[in-house]
Amino acid sequence: MISLFKKALESGKFVVTSEVAPPKGTNMEKMPHHIELLKDKVDAMNVTDHQSSVMRFPSLGGALLVKEMGGEPILQMTCRDRNRLALQADLLFAASRGINNVLCLTGDSVILGDHKEAKGVFDLDSSQLLAAIRRLEKGKDLGGNDLDGTVSFCAGAIVT
Repeated sequence: MISLFKKALESGKFVVTSEVAPPKGTNMEKMPHHIELLKDKVDAMNVTDHQSSVMRFPSLGGALLVKEMGGEPILQMTCRDRNRLALQADLLFAASRGINNVLCLTGDSVILGDHKEAKGVFDLDSSQLLAAIRRLEKGKDLGGNDLDGTVSFCAGAIVT
């Protein structure tokens, strides 16, 4: 499946994205409203992943909602909360559901968030996650094992 966001980037036009934040809980009244307001005004919507280390509805679920509502999602993935197994599994699931735009982030310190006792994982950083995506696209996982099926992403990373 071709990324509409990637097509927009390759077209040379000025590309506009926005950020949508999943709720802290299961009340989904506001998020669909925000998606509806934005979907025809932006090229893609970044769905935040536990922004500022605050536990929220998952970014993958939010990205699926953006897609279901006719928007172009960019799945934000932080390395703070998942090890390499979970990151790769989430990427495979995203690809299987047509979520093919990914923004890799290392993630904010858990000290900033609402669960002070949480421990950050940081098995990978954002550039290593981007490299993992490229490896998955070549049909291999980070353990060097063959994948059954292929993935294709428009992926980038924030490196600090």
